Amino acid sequence: MNATHRTAAGSNQSVLGGAGPAGNGHVVEPPVLGGPETSDYYLLGDLLTEEQQTLRHKVRDFMDQEVIPVINPYWERAEFPHELVPKLARLGIAGFQIPGYGCPGMSNVTAGIVILELARGDLSMSTFMGVHSALAMTSIGVLGSEEQKQRFLPPMARMEKIGAFGLTEPAHGTDVVKLETTARRDGDSYVLNGHKRWIGNATFADYVIVWARGDDGHVGGYVVEKGTPGFEARAITGKTALRCVQNAQISLTDVRVPAENRLEGGRTFRDTEKVLLASRFCVAWESVGAAIAGYETALAYAKQRKQFGMPLAAFQLIQYRLARMLADITDMVCMQYRLSQLLDEGKYSMPRVALAKMHYTERARAILADARDMLGGNGIILDYHVARHLCDIEAIDTYEGTDTVQALIVGRDITGYNAFVPVVQDH
Repeated sequence: MNATHRTAAGSNQSVLGGAGPAGNGHVVEPPVLGGPETSDYYLLGDLLTEEQQTLRHKVRDFMDQEVIPVINPYWERAEFPHELVPKLARLGIAGFQIPGYGCPGMSNVTAGIVILELARGDLSMSTFMGVHSALAMTSIGVLGSEEQKQRFLPPMARMEKIGAFGLTEPAHGTDVVKLETTARRDGDSYVLNGHKRWIGNATFADYVIVWARGDDGHVGGYVVEKGTPGFEARAITGKTALRCVQNAQISLTDVRVPAENRLEGGRTFRDTEKVLLASRFCVAWESVGAAIAGYETALAYAKQRKQFGMPLAAFQLIQYRLARMLADITDMVCMQYRLSQLLDEGKYSMPRVALAKMHYTERARAILADARDMLGGNGIILDYHVARHLCDIEAIDTYEGTDTVQALIVGRDITGYNAFVPVVQDH
């Protein structure tokens, strides 16, 4: 939808908010990364209420002024920008669609717009907020008892306490329904044992929602509080995507969790899927935001960069590529806007969300790859931000289910056949 002009701050940085002249020398082109007339070609922004538009500009301005000027060095060092959390908290968006308990109670349309703007600025920050709000807080908001909501959600809404979501395991990603982490009842506590992997925010989170299989064989969620003995989170290093996000491998060794920290409404894996639907919806919007960032940069760069005495934008092949990018983005935004409306109307389903996530991540990868190519050599340095988005979209494409997993969810819904587990036919 609408874009905006970005500026970088700080005299010791490059004009594009990167590592600065010491690293890349002077950047010749000015930091023009798009304007409001470029990406909302079908004027979908006009469908938003005044309140939604105000919130959107508030989040966009925060990303433009507070995040983009500083995020590249953090990304390069693979560090999380903790200094931004109090500033992010002041936006009042934590908890997204959760009503009450200090949360904003957004509609799905409003939440989608907010997530888009977070991702357009930086996918690590949108992922951090997605883990905190769409996974950890939503787990409590959807499956927690009233007492649990009152106890955990208000400080999380103020971002005084940060959440994480521990579902994926070293041996179970796509088939996470078969998770092996156990929860054994022992008096007034549960004792957790097992391992988790790729858990965002886990190295510093105050509350980690750990999903484990109980004595009855069913999966439940347990709020493990920071400092609990036996809980160890080690950061995964060497990542080439979402480098600011602190993913961890978690070891749980006789971790004792009070019985009152077991999410009351989480009785089977079907309950867990309610949270995954909300998170997958969030990830779909992230892909749209990243695609818009790539298109905006490519368009602005093509207008300002001259080759053979002419702007790149004057060449036929460049115009064709930009038009294809815009068509994809317009398709994605229209489709996602309608999906958000359906969710607001209660007409939600995992296949509908899966179709969106599958489609958008694939197109976002293509748009960002095209943008990087159009920037030439400048496309591989962080100053122009496209390189960071291009690397980060690889993680977005994988987490919350790959495109093949999403396709099988949709395929099962439209054909009636479950193709997830291959079956060898007897002859």
